[in-house]
Amino acid sequence: MENRFVTAWCKCRKEAAALGVRLRPMDAAGAMKLARRCLDGHRESDGFFALAERDRLDLSLEALAVDPRFTPLFSDAQANTALARLLSAGYYGVQ
Repeated sequence: MENRFVTAWCKCRKEAAALGVRLRPMDAAGAMKLARRCLDGHRESDGFFALAERDRLDLSLEALAVDPRFTPLFSDAQANTALARLLSAGYYGVQ
């Protein structure tokens, strides 16, 4: 399941980059650690805000974290953080 998540996140990041959204560098080996650390943080990333401005929060880490395919990879607190960020940004595409 982690491999599928990392593949999906890499695809989203590639699409975001094509939209001109700059994201912090990531290597696949450390992707899960980075994802969890981002969701444990106290604020949204600049990339999150850039995706929100482009109405593409579907490409965000937060959207992937609340995707039913991947929620088992995250703690309840991390999933709740992701959901709260998405909802506060007006994203209602949550599944």
